[in-house]
Amino acid sequence: MAETEPTAVSESKQTLGPVAIAVDGAHVRYKVYEEPKLTARGLFNRAMRGRRSTEVHAVRGVSVEVNVGEAVGIVGSNGSGKSTLLRAIAGLQTLSAGSIQVRGEVGLLGVGAALKPTLSGYRNVMLGGLALGLSKDEVNERLDEVAEFSGLGSAMGRPMNTYSSGMRARLAFSIATLRVPDILLIDEALAVGDKDFRERSLARLDEIREAAGTIVMVTHNLSEIRKTCSRSIWFDQGEIRMDGETEAVLSEYSDER
Repeated sequence: MAETEPTAVSESKQTLGPVAIAVDGAHVRYKVYEEPKLTARGLFNRAMRGRRSTEVHAVRGVSVEVNVGEAVGIVGSNGSGKSTLLRAIAGLQTLSAGSIQVRGEVGLLGVGAALKPTLSGYRNVMLGGLALGLSKDEVNERLDEVAEFSGLGSAMGRPMNTYSSGMRARLAFSIATLRVPDILLIDEALAVGDKDFRERSLARLDEIREAAGTIVMVTHNLSEIRKTCSRSIWFDQGEIRMDGETEAVLSEYSDER
């Protein structure tokens, strides 16, 4: 049976409340240091002159608000500043200027989510659940749920360093959504899962949004944004180029890719 094209989420499906995220004139600058060539001359120049650096202005005067219960997609080319903005909202990246205010607890889920590679899947679930504020008994009660949702089955008893990147991503998402934060930031975390898991994950995001959770999703997969987000933001060279209804933004963005 042929697949139907995903449609944009209607605004009526969302329960919008007060402002959850308020970004006002945010700038992020940081330095990138160059490594010298591993030659006698290169090492000598480094010893004499120090390491050369280049300043990156990753986020340039961004102002935006996201409401409670809203699901917002962020698109843009690699290096446009999308992930830097998410890290700033999560409090993991210092602003050079401007301010960011958030309402409630913030969780950031990315492809590099912290997992312990030498520990089993089950042990990682326990540590992750405890870090989210669940009790040991609460985590134990949900171990089977995580094993089923992630599709890992018996692999849950194996060390994480035996997992593929897709298996690690599925477990990371399953752990991160054990306890839903008020604001869930997703940075390409669904990109390495298989199609079946992505669909289960998108259904989980629907549940989060309908419970008036706030979602901000960075991804290159426009289909996922269409399924989840009624509003999208196009990021370009550290600035917001377009902010509006998802289909309108993605149409403009696709025309220039």
